[in-house]
Amino acid sequence: MTANTQFRTLEDIVKHYEAGTAGLKRRIIICCGTGCIANGALAVHKALQEELTKAGEEIEIELQAEIGHEPFKGTYISKSGCQGFCQMGPMIRIEPSGIFYCRVKAADVAEIVQSTIVNGEIIERLLYVDPATHKSCRLEHEIPFYARQQRIVQKFCTIEPENIEEYIFNRGYFGVRKAILDMAPEDVCKTMIDAGLRGRGGGGFPTGLKWKYTLASQNDKKYVICNGDEGDPGAFMDRSVMEGNPHAVLEGMMIAGRAIGADEGVVYVRAEYPLAVKRMRRAVADAERYGLLGDKLFGSDFSFRIRIMEGAGAFVCGEETALIASVEGKRGMPMPKPPFPAQSGLWGKPTVINNVETLASVPYIMREGAAAYRQVGTEKSPGTKTFALTGHVANTGLIEVPFGSTLREIVYNIGGGVTNDAGEVTGEDFKSVQIGGPSGGCLTPAMLDMPLDFDSLKSAGAMVGSGGLVVMNNQTCMVSVARFFMQFTQNESCGKCVPCREGTKQMLAMLDDIQEGRATAETLDLLERTARAVQLGSLCGLGKTAPNPVLSTLRYFREEYEMHVFKKICPTGECKALLKPEINSKCKGCTACARKCPVNAITGKVKEVHVIDVDKCIKCGVCKTVCKFDAVVGL
Repeated sequence: MTANTQFRTLEDIVKHYEAGTAGLKRRIIICCGTGCIANGALAVHKALQEELTKAGEEIEIELQAEIGHEPFKGTYISKSGCQGFCQMGPMIRIEPSGIFYCRVKAADVAEIVQSTIVNGEIIERLLYVDPATHKSCRLEHEIPFYARQQRIVQKFCTIEPENIEEYIFNRGYFGVRKAILDMAPEDVCKTMIDAGLRGRGGGGFPTGLKWKYTLASQNDKKYVICNGDEGDPGAFMDRSVMEGNPHAVLEGMMIAGRAIGADEGVVYVRAEYPLAVKRMRRAVADAERYGLLGDKLFGSDFSFRIRIMEGAGAFVCGEETALIASVEGKRGMPMPKPPFPAQSGLWGKPTVINNVETLASVPYIMREGAAAYRQVGTEKSPGTKTFALTGHVANTGLIEVPFGSTLREIVYNIGGGVTNDAGEVTGEDFKSVQIGGPSGGCLTPAMLDMPLDFDSLKSAGAMVGSGGLVVMNNQTCMVSVARFFMQFTQNESCGKCVPCREGTKQMLAMLDDIQEGRATAETLDLLERTARAVQLGSLCGLGKTAPNPVLSTLRYFREEYEMHVFKKICPTGECKALLKPEINSKCKGCTACARKCPVNAITGKVKEVHVIDVDKCIKCGVCKTVCKFDAVVGL
């Protein structure tokens, strides 16, 4: 480490940071992930600076003092990455007391400073209240959402993401130093194999084996690519890691580089993630400044450099060969395999591609050892997995749980239970969970106690995917769910192979027929056969997994499909074309609906119940809007 001449070793930085923070009066951590920033976290940050200054407090917002300066002893106002509990943001935590406030607005800051900072009083209205017990939670670990998780990848997303010294203070870059100075490349690969780390991007391929195969490929140039092209609807796990703990991603890439003999890495991140791009670029610059990226690292012969590349947001570029094409400046389209990237990848050179969460898990394994990592999770799926928990559930956000956790634990304990359409938790509304996004499938109430891991999900016709987890209540139409994901994958198909390009288009058309009342028994049979053909014949993972939502809903909710096809009824009322509008006995015969109907589909005499001609009705809803007696139903 020679670039920053004031430090000679990682231990020097740890001692410097420890000395610089030992005298802090307090620290206020503000969640500044994308979600909280959208809800006003930066305004809260600014207001805290202003109000604390007014109160006579000495404040600091960047804690990277030079050696020889006096340690700072005032209030450190720091930002963090996403802390997970997105619906409760912006959140702030006041250390050393640990007081945790939710949904903080800039207008609340003056009261926080006066009541909590100056007078030591708790503001009850800003505490999280557990809906199950109605108990106010003063500390983060008292909140069930956090208490029932086990965080490895997200553990350090509460540190200041743009302060490299704080990452090193938490033993960051110690793992890569060990890999470079104390281990041969074969030993690094073996450590990952022993740990059982599997790819978190969806496929679940053993990381250590992928590295071992790439190491075996003889070439004078190799690459490491971090796949940050997170495209699943509602998924934001990788984005949050890059925003909250960017140095863990860089360190994971460096360890991968050591394992395979690469000297260059590329982080491919979606351009739609501007904050992740900004913080990753800052992390690269700081690592270079501290001598942790560049030539002859830690005095060895190992050199490694990383660059950040913004992707154009094509879902297919999550597939590794399409991603490589995009990095090379070509259109993002998949290539047949073999050869695999381990043999011929970027610019025809051996290349390892891992996703963000996989790489962020690597430093922990190097620091703590393979055996420690295997103590969490299951035998065949060790470690933890982050999920974006959304949909009809009380607590939405980003969670991290050990593999083997059950759906019941996630939905009812961490998630707080299923909500009805009014947002109320009743305990009886659970219908399904869509896991794995467009590539995944649906899980039913019968699977609530099934352990979630790579193999059990595969047997259920689903997959871990990147980690999207959408909870659905009984008012959700499963045909609509299948159509939503089919529309997405059809739009995102690159069009290179016929099964995916044409098959997804035909499947979407058949789903439209089902929802609009044109389907027959043959439609269901053809839909399933087409799905199987697309699954078998497509070139890349997008096409091979695109039918999963359709096949899983057909498998577990076939009765609902049959009601659409044979009875022309949508049991949830979501499919508007299958609604049968009518006017019930509440009608007073005021004639308002008949006068407003644009197609004259309503008839009836004054003071008598009116009638809708369903053949003429265009289901515009005007009659329902103008009716003062709530007599129009079925729209």
